[in-house]
Amino acid sequence: MKSAEILSLNTGKPAPLMYKNKEVSSAIRKLPVTDVIFLSQCNFEGDAQADLINHGGRDKAVCVYPYEHYPYWEGELTTRLEMGAFGENLTTRGLLETEVCIGDIYLLGEAVVQISQPRQPCYKLAARYGAQDMPLKVQETGYTGFYFRVLREGKVSWEDRLILEQRHPLGITVSFANRIKYLDKENQEAVRTILAVEELSDSWRASLSKRLYAN
Repeated sequence: MKSAEILSLNTGKPAPLMYKNKEVSSAIRKLPVTDVIFLSQCNFEGDAQADLINHGGRDKAVCVYPYEHYPYWEGELTTRLEMGAFGENLTTRGLLETEVCIGDIYLLGEAVVQISQPRQPCYKLAARYGAQDMPLKVQETGYTGFYFRVLREGKVSWEDRLILEQRHPLGITVSFANRIKYLDKENQEAVRTILAVEELSDSWRASLSKRLYAN
C-alpha cells in the first residue's frame, strides 16, 4: 500500500490578522502539535476556524499541504517558512496534487479520511504574507493542497503515516480539478467528468454545476 509521511500536525484557534488596514479573524496561523490528539468529523482537537462558511465543516475537516511546495514559496516570498505555513493541519511529503484523487481513502492513525476537494485559496494567505497576489499564484501553480473529510473518527499523531486504503476508480486528480476550476473554465465535458465523482464536496459540486446551467 502506498503511504505518505506526516512532517507536522498543526492546529490553531482564530486570532486577529491585519488585511488592508482592517482587522479580520483567522486561524491560518497554526502551530505543530506533538501530542496524540482526537480527530472528529469536523476537525482536530484544539483546532478551529474563524470563517465557517468557507472553511471547516465535514467536507473540509482536515487541510493538507505538501511540503514539496515549500521551497517554491520560500523563493517567491523570500522568507523561510515554518511548518503549517499555509494554515494546513497536515504538512505532508509524498501526497502531491498531481497524484492524489478526489475520493481516495487513507488510514490516518485510528481515523479513516477521504479526499473531498482541492483547497481553495483565500485572501487570508495574502494577509499573512503581505502578498496581494498570493491566492492567484496558488491557483495558477496548482499548489493548492486539498481537504479530507473524516469517515471514521480516531486518535492521530504526527508520527503516523497516511496509508492509502482505496484509490478512487474514476482517478480524478486534485490537479485536474484545479485546472478545470481555475484555468480551463469553459471545458464543460471536464466539468461533467469531475461532477461524476460522487465524493466531491458539496461546495465544489454547487460551484461547478453553475457552469453547466449558465451555458
